[in-house]
Amino acid sequence: MTGRRRTPVARSGVLRIASFSLRLDLGGMRLAAILLVLVLVALAVSLMLGAVPLAPVEVLRALAGDGEERILRTVVGRRLPRAVCALLVGVCLGVAGCVFQSLSRNALGSPDIIGFTTGAATGAVAQITLLGGGVLATAAAAVAGGLLTALLVYLLSRKHGVTGGIRLVLVGIGIGAIMAAVTDLLLVRAGIAEAASAQVWQSGSLTGRGWPHAWSLVAAAVVLLPLIGIAGRALRMIEMGDDVAHGLGIRVERVRFAVLVLGVLLTGVATAVAGPIAFVALAAPQIAARLARGSGLHLALSGLIGAVLLACADLLSQHLELGLRLPIGLVTALLGGVYLIWLLARRA
Repeated sequence: MTGRRRTPVARSGVLRIASFSLRLDLGGMRLAAILLVLVLVALAVSLMLGAVPLAPVEVLRALAGDGEERILRTVVGRRLPRAVCALLVGVCLGVAGCVFQSLSRNALGSPDIIGFTTGAATGAVAQITLLGGGVLATAAAAVAGGLLTALLVYLLSRKHGVTGGIRLVLVGIGIGAIMAAVTDLLLVRAGIAEAASAQVWQSGSLTGRGWPHAWSLVAAAVVLLPLIGIAGRALRMIEMGDDVAHGLGIRVERVRFAVLVLGVLLTGVATAVAGPIAFVALAAPQIAARLARGSGLHLALSGLIGAVLLACADLLSQHLELGLRLPIGLVTALLGGVYLIWLLARRA
């Protein structure tokens, strides 16, 4: 009919605008909305709790640039950048874990299992113990170590021009073990001060993280996450099999290598900011698949779940009364061990 204005209509999970239609995953959108609420709750709690507890009104006034100077310094100068770092590190690790599990077609294909996180840690420890510390230098060394490890894993896992699958996981575990041994060797040969500094970094921590760390994560997320999202369709096709993907016009190995580099860059940046963080990249995609009740690539859900997991782990590391301040890496490792034991017991 002419003269009638067409309006968007969402019906049965399909959005129609004139002749254009887009299928919507309403269940996934509802789940993402719930996770976003949890992220905001975790952020609010992180800003309110601390050595000096603050009321919600005080936090809101500080975020608006009003209030006492000490509260402004506490909220905007210390708590907010740390909370932003926790959320964005969780997003980066969750998305990276989803990518690597898709590439390897294996639930163990996360960066902390197949050696990429270990390689990044080796690069950072080499910088600290051999060349001296420094925030930018350590971060660059961590990213370089992760990329070098990924290149070795990719080249060694190729067979007849094809990579991926369980071979990628096994080669990654082997390279990760070698990188862990190199890290231990560097720590043994280092001086006491350098070894102590490297050991603290290796435990994973968000203590002292400020706006420079947060802005580096923001920049990495703005650049890398959209590129991974664009490659998401090709990854879904590859999960159906290389032959099917080739038939649909996907250049499988080029996509694999490009997505591998993007995932390693996400892992390297996250590791450079927070140190080696276990469990999040492994568990977030699996939790996303369970909550979504279906197979497929859940990049957004994995990132949001990673943010919630790491934010909660950071809160536990700060406020769990054990007589000492736990590094966040140890908290995530403990949570990961409990999760894996529960998962194995449930399957048994």
